Amino acid sequence: MKDFYLFLKRNARQVSFGWVLTFLSSFGQTFLISLYVPEILKAFSLSEGTFGGIYAICTIVSSVIMLTIGHSIDHKPVKTVTTITVIGAAVSCFVLGISHYHIALLFLALIGLRLTGQGWMTHISMTVMSRYYDTDRGKALSVSALGYSIGEAFFPIVISTLILWYDYEVAAIASGVFLLLYLVRLYFVKLTHFDPKKKENKDISSKAIVRDYLKILSEKKFYTMIPASIVVAFTSTSFFFYQYVFVEDKGWSVSLYASFFTAYAITRFVMTLMSGLWVDRFTARRMFRIYLLPMTIGLLPLAFMDGITGALIFLILAGCSVGASGSVTTAVIAELYGVEKLGVVRSLYTMLVVLSTALGPFLVGLLLDADVDFRWIILGLFFMTTASLLNAQRIKNVP
Repeated sequence: MKDFYLFLKRNARQVSFGWVLTFLSSFGQTFLISLYVPEILKAFSLSEGTFGGIYAICTIVSSVIMLTIGHSIDHKPVKTVTTITVIGAAVSCFVLGISHYHIALLFLALIGLRLTGQGWMTHISMTVMSRYYDTDRGKALSVSALGYSIGEAFFPIVISTLILWYDYEVAAIASGVFLLLYLVRLYFVKLTHFDPKKKENKDISSKAIVRDYLKILSEKKFYTMIPASIVVAFTSTSFFFYQYVFVEDKGWSVSLYASFFTAYAITRFVMTLMSGLWVDRFTARRMFRIYLLPMTIGLLPLAFMDGITGALIFLILAGCSVGASGSVTTAVIAELYGVEKLGVVRSLYTMLVVLSTALGPFLVGLLLDADVDFRWIILGLFFMTTASLLNAQRIKNVP
C-alpha cells in the first residue's frame, strides 16, 4: 500500500476529479434509481413488468445516444464536456421531480439519468484517467473507481430518507441541487492538463467517426475483449435487480441476506484498490485473463447450495470481480488501442455495458415470468461467464 500512498501524495488533486465523477454517477445507476421505483409505480399505477420495460427502453436509448457523442472526449476540452454532463444530470433529476405530471417526463428523466450518470460520467472519468496516466494507470483508475463504492454507501441512505420523510419528487429535486453545487465547484477547477494533446479542437466529421467505429468492429481484438468486459455488468445487474425475488424463492431471511452486503462492499472496496496495483505490476492483459474467475466460481454455490451461505460466498466472490472490473477493463482498452482515440473505443464499450444492464434484467424478468427455476437462471449466467472467461484467454495472442 506504500505505492498507493506515494501515488496519492503526488496526484491527489488530479485523481480526485475522476473519483468525484464516479461518485456522482450514482444518480444514474440502477441501485439508486431502484429506490424511486415503489413511489413511481404508485404515481403512475404501473406494474413491475411495465416499469421494467420502460427502464429497458430508456437505457437502450441512452446507450445509442452515448455511441454518437462519446468520441467528443477525444477532441473537446474536458471541462466543457464535464460541465455539459453535470448540467444534463441535474436537469434530468429536476425532470424526474416533476414527472408525475406526465409519463413522457418519466421517459425523459430516465433517459437523461442513464445517459449522463451511468454513461457519460463514468466514460469521462475512466477515459481521462487512462489517457493522462501511463505507468500509474492502474492506480489512477482504481482510485477513481472507489467513487462507485462510496456512492453506494452514501446516496441510498440520503435518498431513501428523503423519500421516507417527503416523497420521491423532493428527493429527485434535491439530487439536482446537489449536482448544481458541484457545478459551482467545477467552475473554479483547472482541467486543461487533462485535455487531448492536439493543437486543434475542431469538430470531427460524422464520416470519420463512423470509419473509426467500423474499424474497431472489424478487428478480432475487439471480440476478444468485449465479452469478458461487459459480462460482469450483465451478470451483476441481472442478479441484483431481482435479488430479493431470488431470496424469497429460496426462503432465506431478507434481513440476514441484506447484512451480507457488508462483505460484498468490503470485498469490492479492497479489490478496487488492489486491482490497480496489480495492473501496474503485471499489466492489464494478464489481469484481464483472470479477473472474471471469482464471479464465475461464485455462481456455482449460489445455484446449488440451499443454505444462505451460498449467497454469502457469491457476494464475496462477485465483489472481487466487480471491484477489479473498472481498472482492468479500461486499462486493457488503453493497452490494446492506445490513448489517442480512447474516447471512441470506450464510447462503444460504454454503450455495450449500458445496453447489457438493460437487457440483463429484461431477459431474466422474462424467464421469471415463464416460471423458470432460479437454479437454471443462475446456471445460465454461469455458462455465460465461463464462455467469456475462456474467450478472454485469447488476449495473450493479440498483438
